[in-house]
Amino acid sequence: MRLYVIRHSAAGNRSAWDKPDDLRPLSHKGRRQADAIADMLASAGIDRLVSSPSVRCVQSLEPLAQRLGQQVEIDERLAEGHDGEGALDLAEELRKKVDVAALCSHGDVIPDMLRILKATTARFKEPLLWPKASTWVLTWDGGTWSKARYIPPPEL
Repeated sequence: MRLYVIRHSAAGNRSAWDKPDDLRPLSHKGRRQADAIADMLASAGIDRLVSSPSVRCVQSLEPLAQRLGQQVEIDERLAEGHDGEGALDLAEELRKKVDVAALCSHGDVIPDMLRILKATTARFKEPLLWPKASTWVLTWDGGTWSKARYIPPPEL
């Protein structure tokens, strides 16, 4: 199985947003990043798209969902403030059901997830980075999450 773990695209300045943070949408740059991610992953064979409930995460997957004719599913375990263990539990559930999936989450959940994998089973060739609109590709080898490969944010 392959799992694409995407950090949401650019969503503007948190301090300039006066509504609940989970409602903060993508910026113009973020929408362009989301389109570029969709271009990159449209032919990856993705069977399921799962997102944090935050608007910026859902919007980061929407262009890909449109290209694939799929819906973006919501899972609280990917929400900001949650831990990597919950995200890995979700990954385990997906692994049993599909061959390829994509998740979109936040800059606290993703590094926690990656640190757990690095400390246990996965080999990382690149340093742990997770800028907005970046992607990690995790590979299940039949017994463990064995490899993690970094894809930097799209160049616009």
